[in-house]
Amino acid sequence: MRYKDIFFDFDDTLYDTRGNANIALTEVFRDFALERFFSEPQFFYDTYWKINSELWLQYNKNEITKDYLVIERFKRPLSLGKGINVTDDLCLKISDSFLSYCSDKPGVLPGCYELLDYLKAKGYRLHICSNGFNEVQYKKLRASNLTDYFDTVILSEDAPANKPSGLFFDYAFDVSAASMETTLMVGDNYFADVCGALDYGFDACLYRRWDKTFVPERNVTFVVDNLIDLIDVL
Repeated sequence: MRYKDIFFDFDDTLYDTRGNANIALTEVFRDFALERFFSEPQFFYDTYWKINSELWLQYNKNEITKDYLVIERFKRPLSLGKGINVTDDLCLKISDSFLSYCSDKPGVLPGCYELLDYLKAKGYRLHICSNGFNEVQYKKLRASNLTDYFDTVILSEDAPANKPSGLFFDYAFDVSAASMETTLMVGDNYFADVCGALDYGFDACLYRRWDKTFVPERNVTFVVDNLIDLIDVL
């Protein structure tokens, strides 16, 4: 085998974070009666996702803190509602509820279990490499019955920095005892997962989940459009 260790991003690579979070958003919208302030719920959802994506990009670059992200991703869309008094305390309450709902959702992406079963049977060592929050990621792993597939779970809150920083990968290789020459990074985020691995000096596979027409500027080791396609690679 060319590879012995596979580093997997978790959110939106294996776990259907976007799909599960969409359900959680509707539950939060209901629980906090946000229809009082938004005549069109879809406007709130769309605004949340736009702002959330922008904040996560900043977080991955270590430009903002976790606490800032947690508050701002709700404060900014809520501030567009009519007649709502947006406070940090309200944003934290909504965030706590949202993360609780999210972490209980079991949804994974198509082909996830089939791929992981195949890789484990072939003898690969599997590792999670995620920028997600500790208190949420382990709950998601349990909810989706993915915990037992992985030899190690490597989270940025335990590392000195987030992906794509080399400090994150220093920590990941130290904890996993993997060798760069026989490790492959798999992820949906071209910047954090793929470029991070390539810059560090090991192979990377882009899971082209979001835009099947996207052509990487760099010489990526592999590109797949579906998780199950990794079986042909590995």
